[in-house]
Amino acid sequence: MNGYGVKFIDARKSGASGFRKTMDAEKAAKPAEKKSERRGRYYWNIDRIMKLIIFIGLGVALIWLCNYLRNALLPFVVACAVAYLLNPIVAWHMRVLRLKRRGIPTILTVVEVTAVLFLIFWLVTPYVVKDLHELNDILTGIASGRTPLPRSYRPVVGFISSHLDLTHIMRNIEDMHIDTLLNKGYNLIEQSAEVIIHTVEWLLTLIYVLFILIDYPTIVSGFKKIFPLKYRPRAMRVVDDVKQSMNAYFRGQGKVALCAVVFYCVGFMIVKLPLAVPMGILVGVLYMIPYFQYITLIPVFLICLIFSLGGGVEFWPELGKCLLVYAVSQSLCDYVVTPHVMKHELGLNPAIILLSLSIWGTLLGIMGMIIALPVTALMMSYYETYISNRR
Repeated sequence: MNGYGVKFIDARKSGASGFRKTMDAEKAAKPAEKKSERRGRYYWNIDRIMKLIIFIGLGVALIWLCNYLRNALLPFVVACAVAYLLNPIVAWHMRVLRLKRRGIPTILTVVEVTAVLFLIFWLVTPYVVKDLHELNDILTGIASGRTPLPRSYRPVVGFISSHLDLTHIMRNIEDMHIDTLLNKGYNLIEQSAEVIIHTVEWLLTLIYVLFILIDYPTIVSGFKKIFPLKYRPRAMRVVDDVKQSMNAYFRGQGKVALCAVVFYCVGFMIVKLPLAVPMGILVGVLYMIPYFQYITLIPVFLICLIFSLGGGVEFWPELGKCLLVYAVSQSLCDYVVTPHVMKHELGLNPAIILLSLSIWGTLLGIMGMIIALPVTALMMSYYETYISNRR
């Protein structure tokens, strides 16, 4: 047999061996597929179902307990959030001063932050008082008749006067029983006492911040001892994911909110809106909760309305300028600041964001709205990783 025949026979043998290997691989893959199908079919056994029920029960009980104690827990949670945000400044003081203990750096950090806030308050207060006096003079002049009502508002005032009987309302107020008035007075006193108690609770927040910052590394390192040794590695993976999610959201969103404060304050001052700085700060604070900054459109609308009653400006042009400030500032925050500061977004649909804010806000109030987005993003991530992909 010549060389060509040998090569032809060798090629035929190699082709047969390759075909045989392919068939063997397919036969070996079929039991694995059947095994995975059987595992997915019988994944939910009695043991797993009972564990799931217990886990859901514990979660419901924990949410109920947090809701029951939310008035007492809210200052502590806010203190934890503030300490979490101020901890990098404490670490920077320790590096600069070359100190191993955290007492002095913590006190320096709290004093510096308090001094900055007091300086801002001291600089802003005169302008706020001036604008409030101006708005009050406009309302007082309109009510007393010293300032004539602008012509554009006269039809509206006439419509309200013709459809609202003030004499009937005053007669109903005079006919109220004395016991109803006493009950309302008692409720007012009770509510005032509650306000004083809540004020004292919020003053404790500063003490919470000091103690948490001083023992921050000990608290973080000792947190893992809460979990049993058997489940500690898995629990710490969850804790690390929560920490990364919180880092990505709170610190990034805090920087974006600080930029929003600057943009809105400057914008409102350019259009000469009364109370420009307080409104800009309010928009920035509400910027921590997505879409809540638009709630400030209501007080901006009222300020423009009162300001226009003085006759110096027209209502619609003034409101249009403020809306332009919202459009420009929001565009700068969304398309310039956010892509550079928050490189890792939560990736939530706007409808999911609003739904999570509503649910967690209903369950835990303000505390729930603070933690709503990172917790929801973490829950969806774990669902996709351990439940959806497993199936």
